[in-house]
Amino acid sequence: TFKVQADKQGRVQALDYPLDKITTLQVRRTKNGFDTSIAEAQVEHRTAYATGTIDTSFYVDALEAGLSDNLIMNLAQIYGWDIDFVLDIRAGDRFIVVYDQIYYQGEKIRDGKILAAEFRNQGRNLRALRYTNHEGNSAYYTPEGRIMKKAFLRVPMDQFRVSSPFNLRRKHPVLNRIRAHEGTDYAAPTGTPIKAAGDGRIAFRGRKGGYGNLIEIRHNSRTSTRYGHMSRFRSGFGVGSYVKQGQVIGYVGQSGLATGPHLHYEFRINGAPKNPETVPLPKAEPLPQKYMAEFKRHSAPFLAQLEALERIQVASNSSAE
Repeated sequence: TFKVQADKQGRVQALDYPLDKITTLQVRRTKNGFDTSIAEAQVEHRTAYATGTIDTSFYVDALEAGLSDNLIMNLAQIYGWDIDFVLDIRAGDRFIVVYDQIYYQGEKIRDGKILAAEFRNQGRNLRALRYTNHEGNSAYYTPEGRIMKKAFLRVPMDQFRVSSPFNLRRKHPVLNRIRAHEGTDYAAPTGTPIKAAGDGRIAFRGRKGGYGNLIEIRHNSRTSTRYGHMSRFRSGFGVGSYVKQGQVIGYVGQSGLATGPHLHYEFRINGAPKNPETVPLPKAEPLPQKYMAEFKRHSAPFLAQLEALERIQVASNSSAE
């Protein structure tokens, strides 16, 4: 429902358009035209948590633990630099998520941000804490203050399965002879978005032999990545364009020498191919020292909550056995 205010001449002076139950787009006439702003109603924030153990799959078990699709995707993004959620997940892995819920007039409107999380994966205990600095920039950090985000994504897609791993002695499925497979193939439906694995500039964009439609990104003087067999490129990015990590650069296809729709992804250092699934990613930079004391104070109660929930989870799993 629109709300419109007009003057005696019928000229629109103001307009309100509710985007949802708590957010309204406001348009106001000024001397130079119209100004727009977003107004939010006063809401209540409640902290909730979910715990789970991997039995069937991460997605299924996270749903059963009470997490929404959005929270599951957010959790996978937080840990996406440290955990390959296709290859690394094992039965018995455990997770804990502390997150925000937004209420308006006593009614839950939606889930908010993940505030803290813990993932036990193959004996590793990985904790993540959300922190917003004085400039309003938010990110997730380890308890020691190292940002979770790495310089490169481990896998440049959200939806995939590994159809052909890195193998320098692979028999090519089309050519039927031994030919080095200098990357990893990720099968996915045609049109699945492909993301830039890291910040950099596009060095090549076009057709290239067996790669089909290929984009190569130069990240620094040593490191580059290649994305092959695309069905099409995303418009607006050409050779020389600067791209940021996570930006969509193209879409899955089967151009070139391909037996089905998939992404052929290569990670190269000094021109030499490296296994994208195992190549060591650059270590994360620590939080600037000027924020460290405040970060420690902010994260202390969340760490205590994670530890308490972990004790409960372990006790529950032990009694179930």
